[in-house]
Amino acid sequence: MNKESIRTRIEEIGIVPAIRLPSAEDALFAVEAVADSGIPIAEVTMTTPGAIEVISKLARDRPDLIVGAGTIIDIETAGRCLDAGAKFLTSPGFDIQVVEFAVKNDVVVLPGAMTPSEIMAAWKAGADFVKVFPCSLLGGAGYIKALKSPFPKIPLIASGGVTQGNVADFILAGASGVGIGRDLINPEAVQRREIDWIRELAGRFLKTVRRARGQRAM
Repeated sequence: MNKESIRTRIEEIGIVPAIRLPSAEDALFAVEAVADSGIPIAEVTMTTPGAIEVISKLARDRPDLIVGAGTIIDIETAGRCLDAGAKFLTSPGFDIQVVEFAVKNDVVVLPGAMTPSEIMAAWKAGADFVKVFPCSLLGGAGYIKALKSPFPKIPLIASGGVTQGNVADFILAGASGVGIGRDLINPEAVQRREIDWIRELAGRFLKTVRRARGQRAM
């Protein structure tokens, strides 16, 4: 998959699962459970032990998945993740060096941003999407709606505090997609290897996002 197809696929699905778990084994289980549930995208965060090895294994064994690296805060780590096979990079905040590194290497990048100034800077630097984080603490769906007025053409990913109860609100407010952590990758479900539990959650999120997009298009 090239950069354009990866960017298009992320926008089509509209959900970026954040894999932040206490072990590499848990992370592998979670990624495959979510992927087999209809969300072939995963952001493996660098806070997960053995994260780069997880990315490498998934890139080798599951080339059908769009596996990215999350919580990237420097270009050294970004380079190691790309070498391991990461297809996109995300960060909790805006670091122009990381964005420029991604652009130079022709890889999709989703930098985090909080303020309108950060969103403008990230977009001008070459971001494919701008991840508004931590969204729930900034005003939730209302903040996304406010941002879409001055930035109608910037694809925003709402991240931080997205749940089953509010995911539709973020989409209706204009978010191109959402980043979801423990509300999709339930830690207890992972610990107990309850794949059906995760499949149920994934199905609910997918259905809700699709329904909200349909309502927004009306």
